[in-house]
Amino acid sequence: MKQLIECVPNFSEGRNMAIIKQITDQVESVEGVRLLDVDPGAATNRTVVTFVGEPEAVLEAAFQAVKKAAEVIDMRYHKGEHPRFGATDVCPLVPIAGITMEEVAAYARKLAERIGKELGIPIYCYENAAFTNERRNLANNRSGEYEGLPKKLADPHWKPDFGPAEFNERVATTGATAVGARDFLVAYNVNLNTTSTRRANAVAFDIREKGRPVREGNPVTGKIKKDENGKEIWTPGSLKACKAIGWFIEEYGIAQVSINLTNISITPVHIAFEEACQKALDRGMRVTGSELVGLIPLQALLDAGKFFLAKQQRSLGVSEEELIKIAVKSLGLDDLKPFNPKEKIIEYLLSNPGDKKLVSLSVEGFANETASESPAPGGGSVSAAMGAFGVSLATMVANLSSHKAGWDERWEEFSAWAEKGQKLKDELLYLVDEDTRAFNKIMDAFGLPKGNDDEKAARDLAIQEATKYAIEIPFKVMKCSLESMGIIKAMAEIGNPNSVSDAGVGALAARSAVMGAYLNVKINASGLKDQDFLNKIMSESDEIEKKVISAEQEILQLVNSKIK
Repeated sequence: MKQLIECVPNFSEGRNMAIIKQITDQVESVEGVRLLDVDPGAATNRTVVTFVGEPEAVLEAAFQAVKKAAEVIDMRYHKGEHPRFGATDVCPLVPIAGITMEEVAAYARKLAERIGKELGIPIYCYENAAFTNERRNLANNRSGEYEGLPKKLADPHWKPDFGPAEFNERVATTGATAVGARDFLVAYNVNLNTTSTRRANAVAFDIREKGRPVREGNPVTGKIKKDENGKEIWTPGSLKACKAIGWFIEEYGIAQVSINLTNISITPVHIAFEEACQKALDRGMRVTGSELVGLIPLQALLDAGKFFLAKQQRSLGVSEEELIKIAVKSLGLDDLKPFNPKEKIIEYLLSNPGDKKLVSLSVEGFANETASESPAPGGGSVSAAMGAFGVSLATMVANLSSHKAGWDERWEEFSAWAEKGQKLKDELLYLVDEDTRAFNKIMDAFGLPKGNDDEKAARDLAIQEATKYAIEIPFKVMKCSLESMGIIKAMAEIGNPNSVSDAGVGALAARSAVMGAYLNVKINASGLKDQDFLNKIMSESDEIEKKVISAEQEILQLVNSKIK
């Protein structure tokens, strides 16, 4: 899976669009980065910019944006309602897909160090990138704001993590910047069948982590109670990492609970929805649906789809498209207006609509493309496709078994098999296109110039690297297809007996996928010079082929014994 991170820098300019555009132009100039949103605020004199991409590209875009902001924003003249202490006030990185928080924190520190060294800006690392617990809290780092920087920088306790520890002429214009790593924030509204802001607020206070103050007498208008230290006493709400408030939306004529989920790994969207439903019901109201403000990671909706399927005791081993459909309908995301996953899911928004994938073709289209005079797709892609069909048949048997009348108590057992099958199917579908891309890399390498010794050496290296990759891809097809035999065998043994022949066909397809992919390994191996690599791959491939033939025979014997 491709690694994706989001960057959400806040710049201390929200009124002059020409200045803002100079900064965002720097973001858009970096290849591999997609600018998703630019949100200026005149009152705060602050602009929130959102862009995403692979880590190194995002770091470069962030650096260039911070550099430009330091050139075009002079903090000596900045005024605004929002707390701030620098031209680039904060620059958080957020994990989106295929990357851990620990990895993102390391990237944040790398960015912080570069900004501090190359741009001469004091940098404080916060949240998951912080070096001390005290500095995890952004408010601590930004205390005193820009006006307090001379005193702050002179205090050894507040020496920046990177960059100068003095309020020099440059820092007087740039201010300081907080660079951090935090979880994805989801802005999410739950729709209620009421027009009452008070009632919506009551639900919001029930669920938000902060909760509500404890009052004397009347729970709404009474005086707030305080402890012996004079601190207000609050009763926390039911959800962690959740901020919420009630409001009335004139456009829709309803009240909503407006929610910010600051860490969806702690409180996922579907849990917030379920809790709001229950609290609303307790107060005589009903949730009619919900609304997603901004973007959401794909995994959040996949998790929601699986959650609601599990509540129905249905198999979780269904396609990505089906999981998203279940999530949208269960959360009521299309209650107020149509919900288009391609416009709301970050990974979909980042995909290139111009990419032509073999797996997106119809079966007829794929067959026609294979039959054309083009050398790709070839046997490698077709082998991966056979493997995908083979494990898909086993997954179908698992899903049918999960929903078979009289087998209700076994739904989780078969759901687990179906989930394994879906994972292998998705990997093999990816390899269908990746095998063709690997072939194209070889062709590109052979097309490199060879006019002098340096060009010849570079060309030879590129050919060898491309050839090795063209061996690795069909080898992955072999491994995935062999692994699928475990699912196929289980479905032949314990699955719905009416579908046992489907398991048998799955075994035939998986066996053919392995043997076909092995032919591609062999033919590509002829051009590789790395003998140690070849010896290892060929030895493992021989073993895989033997195992898959044995597994096929065992499965077919079992299948035939059941259908006689």
